[in-house]
Amino acid sequence: MPLHAKEAGSGKPVVLIHGLFGSLENLGGIARKLAEHHHIYSLDLPNHGRSDHTDQTSLAEMADTVYRWLQKQSFCHASFVGHSLGGKVVMELALTHPEVVDRLAVLDIAPVHYAPRHNDVFSGLLALNMDELKSRSEADDQLRQYVQEPAVRSFLLKNLVRKEGRFSWRMNLTALHHHYPKLVGGNRSGSCFRGQTLFLKGGRSNYIEPHHKDEILTRFPLAKVKIVADTGHWLHADKPDLVTRLLLKFLL
Repeated sequence: MPLHAKEAGSGKPVVLIHGLFGSLENLGGIARKLAEHHHIYSLDLPNHGRSDHTDQTSLAEMADTVYRWLQKQSFCHASFVGHSLGGKVVMELALTHPEVVDRLAVLDIAPVHYAPRHNDVFSGLLALNMDELKSRSEADDQLRQYVQEPAVRSFLLKNLVRKEGRFSWRMNLTALHHHYPKLVGGNRSGSCFRGQTLFLKGGRSNYIEPHHKDEILTRFPLAKVKIVADTGHWLHADKPDLVTRLLLKFLL
């Protein structure tokens, strides 16, 4: 299945993968800075951005799609950086095909099972009637009933596109909602990636907790965890320069 990708820079290949409801643009600031030192490939995950839609989706299927994309490139292995769901996907890739992963950087997510965190988001997005929607401001007003944070609403509504006078979702909202439990599940156990691995945790975020240590080290025995102070789950947006410096130091 084709994946929409964007290239920049030259040097050793580094693949960047965004989170749930996102697209390759979400890591664009980091991509531009990393491209001064590396050949950057930014991907849209399946059912996100401009990549193809599928009826089925899971961490394993997304990781397999990234693996098959990699096999069609001129290089056979790369370093990977993933945020949130993208971090889950690159961890699954490293655990399934460790031979194709040079270094692994995971932004604010752990390989553990998470309780649902996006029920209000899904409720708000599914409540929007695409046939009656007249404007983005109207969509924002309706979504405010479910999602209070303006920045989060703005992020979500980047998926809203207008074609021939009608709004629709660029992402595959139906599939993501239906298969959401598979996307927040734990990464595969019984497998191990013994390469260099960096976890960056948002200082104010609760996605990586001290009790996750054993599950991280069982799968990634060389893992190091660094806390980026005064940042939330979107640490790359809160402190892009610091996150970029940490990634450059790790990837070089």
